[in-house]
Amino acid sequence: MLNTLSSFFYRIASWKTLFLGVVLYMPFPAYLFKNLEAQMNALAGKIVGPIDLLLGYNPAKISQMVADYGSEGRAIYAQGELTTDIVYPLIYTFLFCTILSLLFRNRTYAPFQLVNVLPVGIWAFDLMENACIVYLLKSYPQASEAAALLCSVVTNLKWGVTLVVAIVFVYGLIRLVVGSRQRTQQASAS
Repeated sequence: MLNTLSSFFYRIASWKTLFLGVVLYMPFPAYLFKNLEAQMNALAGKIVGPIDLLLGYNPAKISQMVADYGSEGRAIYAQGELTTDIVYPLIYTFLFCTILSLLFRNRTYAPFQLVNVLPVGIWAFDLMENACIVYLLKSYPQASEAAALLCSVVTNLKWGVTLVVAIVFVYGLIRLVVGSRQRTQQASAS
């Protein structure tokens, strides 16, 4: 399945596909999530922020945040997790897979054959995180510490895979620049 998905992204990756991915991606951080967070904070009466963006948190912190949202804030957050934050991972996965496909298209040697589908890992952990957050929001105040701990673990795994994708992206850019310079030097030497 990953081989098929990888081949699909290598096949469709182009500047047009990249542009489409960027256009689809931009409304989420620029408007949709900002608006959702502002609504949550307004209903909480203070700045609480979303659980999704935390890194290295503990169950007590999550439980406090869920309490701080208030009933209306929890409802809006859960709705956002089940709508906007279901679509968003699909969009950024498409964008990131396209970017990595463009960077590694001509690198068919073993370590890089499936590198373009690494963002699928972010997508999977993000959906698990969303499910955990919705459970915590909907089951308040009965949510268990184990559920909050699972949420923390899944969020940290999401950010861990995101870091790996970012490192691979930077590596791909460096390889692209170095390769372009070498080709330019070879062409001028000829």
